[in-house]
Amino acid sequence: MFDINNLIRENIRRLVPYSSARDEFQGEDAIFLDANENPYNTTLNRYPDPRQIRLKQTIAAIKNVPADKIFLGNGSDEAIDLLIRAFCEPGTDNIVSIKPTYGMYKVCADINNVEFREVLLTADFQPDTAQLLKMSDANSKLLFLCSPNNPTSNSLNKNDVVRLIEEFPGLVIIDEAYIDFSTTESFAGLLDRYPNLVILQTFSKAWGMAGVRLGMAFAAKEIIAVLNRIKYPYNINILTQRTALERLNDTASKDKWISMIIKQRDYLARELAKLPMVKRVLPSDANFLMARFDNPREIFAYLTAKKIIVRDRSKVSLCEGFLRITVGTEAENLALISALQQY
Repeated sequence: MFDINNLIRENIRRLVPYSSARDEFQGEDAIFLDANENPYNTTLNRYPDPRQIRLKQTIAAIKNVPADKIFLGNGSDEAIDLLIRAFCEPGTDNIVSIKPTYGMYKVCADINNVEFREVLLTADFQPDTAQLLKMSDANSKLLFLCSPNNPTSNSLNKNDVVRLIEEFPGLVIIDEAYIDFSTTESFAGLLDRYPNLVILQTFSKAWGMAGVRLGMAFAAKEIIAVLNRIKYPYNINILTQRTALERLNDTASKDKWISMIIKQRDYLARELAKLPMVKRVLPSDANFLMARFDNPREIFAYLTAKKIIVRDRSKVSLCEGFLRITVGTEAENLALISALQQY
């Protein structure tokens, strides 16, 4: 049986969390003389709700995940860092992950002095489940997976992921930053079945809110409670909460953007494949494409000189020769293709 107490760090288990003034009272119609705020109303003079109750309730209705199973962070990176700080003893425990994948998993592990063990994806960019499990041991507390994966742009095989959830000795974190652009279902539907599962999602991609820095973690309420104990008291500012609530009331725009991005992704893939310098375009479940060029660094420099900025991934394992190209607007994509045709 899964028991979170077997994973959590001892000092975190003993921690008495900071209690802010707003933790001790909920409501709006009151005379607030408890938090040493400026009393004059600027619309920003009060501290934000440290529990983000209204925002979580709105997200819960959209994502079909109970509010007490939702953690909100300053981008998904905050949740990544807090999971490591809560469950990994520096210098003792380790994290297992796939390679290549999102670089912040390793950066956060290194910052926290936690060993990071990487297992190369297979030739078709799927997790080597046997090797990932072989790489884990009694001190393996977290397994990071990204699906659809960055930078390979593909979704991970469901059966492989389920096996890892069932057999890995610690928490399995699935980063679904690009799930809105994929035809595969979110693994969030498995939360009730697997208490060691954590799902990360974001408002930065499909929702068009990268600038507000708001990420979501879905997990068993016991895991969410741990993250809430160690987060900074007011980690989501009032402007972010207001903006997110406004944008969540306009799901039609989000759906329209997704449709347009997928249409442009297909167009861009077709046009890139026609170019003689492009040797391969990977199938994509994300809002970006991976295209392999004969001379990626020269193409990268050429595009940069034309103020078209893409990402050079040619030195990343399994991505030799590839540039990562975010799907832009129709005009931006036309400009990219035109520039490449003139190369």
